[in-house]
Amino acid sequence: MTLAQMQPRSESAAPVHRTVADTMDSAGPQVCDDMTIEVALSVMDSARTEHLVVCDNDDLCTGRVTQAQLTAVRDSSAYTDRVQLRDMLDNRGPFTSPVITIAEAQHAMRGRRLGAPPVVDEQGSALGVLALAH
Repeated sequence: MTLAQMQPRSESAAPVHRTVADTMDSAGPQVCDDMTIEVALSVMDSARTEHLVVCDNDDLCTGRVTQAQLTAVRDSSAYTDRVQLRDMLDNRGPFTSPVITIAEAQHAMRGRRLGAPPVVDEQGSALGVLALAH
């Protein structure tokens, strides 16, 4: 009779339901929604980033803007140097929660064609940004 050596099962062998909190990136630069488009573009350039997380005066996340969005607004015929970030954000969101699974987040992102939604806590404060490979 041969003895079989038992080894504990590795954690990676079991399916793991990873959450958004496990994979989110840092929020990156956060700016106030009263910032003008030109200043936001300058901040983006200095930070070498493609997006900014936008917060209101209470430090609650109101959205996310990309360089492409800001450039499109700046290049439009309706643009003035008084346009603020809050003027281009239609409504709060879309956001994702740090406690939902990656599968749920991927489904929502594909269904709504979201690029990288901000991850916010229960109070609405930005925790990070979810950027999943499509």
